[in-house]
Amino acid sequence: MSLDVKAFGKIAVMFGGESAERSVSLNSGAAVLKALLAQGFDAHKFDPKDSPLTDLITHKFDRVFIVLHGRGGEDGTLQGALTYMGLPFTGSSAQGSAFAMDKVRSKYLFLGAQLPTAPFCVVTKGDEFDCQAILSQLDGKVMVKPANEGSSIGMSEAHSVEQLKAAIENAFNYDDELLIEQWVTGREVTVSILNGVALPIIEMRTSHEFYDYDAKYITGDTEYLCPAPLDAELTKEIQDVAVKVFNIVGASGWGRVDFIIGENNQLNVLEVNTVPGMTETSLVPKAAAATNMDFATLVTKILQGSR
Repeated sequence: MSLDVKAFGKIAVMFGGESAERSVSLNSGAAVLKALLAQGFDAHKFDPKDSPLTDLITHKFDRVFIVLHGRGGEDGTLQGALTYMGLPFTGSSAQGSAFAMDKVRSKYLFLGAQLPTAPFCVVTKGDEFDCQAILSQLDGKVMVKPANEGSSIGMSEAHSVEQLKAAIENAFNYDDELLIEQWVTGREVTVSILNGVALPIIEMRTSHEFYDYDAKYITGDTEYLCPAPLDAELTKEIQDVAVKVFNIVGASGWGRVDFIIGENNQLNVLEVNTVPGMTETSLVPKAAAATNMDFATLVTKILQGSR
């Protein structure tokens, strides 16, 4: 039975924006728009940097495909506005988006649900903190993360007082609250979620200290293994935990859950992404391809989940 593309009405593919991830969003949105147009959908580019949200009503859009990464698109603010305007949209609700975007609040939710995650502390701009005490508390090596950024922006590792001070100073350029997480050495994997189902796991192997911005978008030497070379029991455990994590933060529709597998296959939940990259070579499309789902079908399934 063929899909009635007209039933979806006029679609705003929202990408670009003004976050630190604008360049990534522009690439993702262009790929999604191209795929929708190729299938006959009435889809149009909408960049909130150039147009006010009220234009969605003025120009009689019926729904929104969100491909905005980072603040303003992935943190619940846009989702709340669209809900208020009565426009269906793809992905998570305002609440799910907000919890997933906030690495600190996500951590507290993981702990409350007894999900496996690395020890951490929180540093807020303007408060006093003791770098030596932080390193001692977190086993001597840490990862510093702005609480509300994606694509590894503002992140850096530290294993000395001097490095930690520099890492905190750098991260404060992006956020007033930081998550400082105990360093975990292991295999970095990610699980894509599509309409409640975990897709095949991807393992990312990079020559970098961790899977940072350069490893994701610039150097081109990162190796992606999909399905990840894990035994069946561990694969199922990771996928089950990923779905649980996704639900715990209130995410829905589609997204990704990132992990590090430490010693003795100990899982460590890192974070949830509710609007991951969507170029044809991004992680979610790679996972979908491992199930013989092409990019156009993936985009359509995400759109079908809009509400």
